[in-house]
Amino acid sequence: MTKNVTTVGFDADDTLWHNEKFFQLTQARFAELLADHAEPGDLEARLVAAETRNLARYGFGIKGFVLSMIETALDVTGDRVPPAVIRSLIEAGHDMLEHPIELLPEAQAAVERMADTHRILLITKGDLLDQERKLAQSGLGDLFDGVAIVSDKTPDQYTGIFASQGDGADRGLMVGNSMKSDVLPMIVAGGWGVFVPQELAWDFEHADPPADRARYAELDDLSTLPDLVLRLG
Repeated sequence: MTKNVTTVGFDADDTLWHNEKFFQLTQARFAELLADHAEPGDLEARLVAAETRNLARYGFGIKGFVLSMIETALDVTGDRVPPAVIRSLIEAGHDMLEHPIELLPEAQAAVERMADTHRILLITKGDLLDQERKLAQSGLGDLFDGVAIVSDKTPDQYTGIFASQGDGADRGLMVGNSMKSDVLPMIVAGGWGVFVPQELAWDFEHADPPADRARYAELDDLSTLPDLVLRLG
């Protein structure tokens, strides 16, 4: 019998392992360092504006986040930010880049079960070296049939990846915690999009669910993913 879904793509950050909580902890430290220069709410808004503005320059990931914090610190202090603050922000970035990987509950079991029955891919965006480090430390790397680290997730990206490493997007499924990056563009490409929300999420990744839910599903966690894929056929 021909399967409807032959290839399953997994997002990485905050789908398989913790990520956003480290950004939020660093951002809280950033607010402490700049407390004498800006109110927390205003500082957060200016940092978000800098991150959004800089995505086209730096892409997604820790390095761009640190550069955006430094830029915001310069802005709110009128270019008089103490050198010690800059040093602290750089060190915070180093800590994030060296932090041990913490798998989310059910992540390993779900990947292992899907690897037994389907072709599985890791499709993630962000800094190449950092994402390679995370995958190597996760212990999941040998389970994937292919890995794609991209600058952004778009319908064209999914179309190309599932064509070259699967049987086409129409027989592919993408699972992740971002409606904007993991679900909607995959559905536009003709595949299934499965949303697994996390309590902590970057505002940039927020989007409304698709109006047409024929190829959309939402799960509480990854433990029920294999059963969902089985039902799809």
